[in-house]
Amino acid sequence: MKVLNLQCASGHAFEGWFGSEDDYQSQQSRGLLTCPMCGLAEVLRMPSAPRLNLSGARTPLASVPSAPASPTPVAGSRSRPEAAARHSQAPQTPESAQAEAILLQAMRHVLANTEDVGAHFAEEARRIHHGEIEHRNIRGETTPIEAQALRDEGIDVFHLPIPDGLKGPLQ
Repeated sequence: MKVLNLQCASGHAFEGWFGSEDDYQSQQSRGLLTCPMCGLAEVLRMPSAPRLNLSGARTPLASVPSAPASPTPVAGSRSRPEAAARHSQAPQTPESAQAEAILLQAMRHVLANTEDVGAHFAEEARRIHHGEIEHRNIRGETTPIEAQALRDEGIDVFHLPIPDGLKGPLQ
């Protein structure tokens, strides 16, 4: 099992778990690696400290080679120098990491405490608002025009873009 530190072009840092280096390269080349925060497929592998199992080590710690100092490029990254440039100019600060964590926690709370009604959102919201069905917290999909029509009717709605990584089960 390989655990890699990854980062998207927007600067979101996350971990990826892969069965092998070939598995990682295969997923990267097929465009299957996306940022769980924003969904971007421009994902770079970042430097990471190796995991050392020293329980039975006979060599002194000083002779263990250190991790490379520069990021390892991924397949296709040479054809996109602008993505690498964006990575170097958008480091994630502790404040932005904390803000992302709070946002993800809020999104998980919304997902856990609402019912997904999908494309029937506007219809269900109206039925709840007019008392035709029992009140419950819902989420779903609607067009901007339908959302504005709901607001005009006095129904509170807001747009919350949910990253693809949160839509399915997280591990």
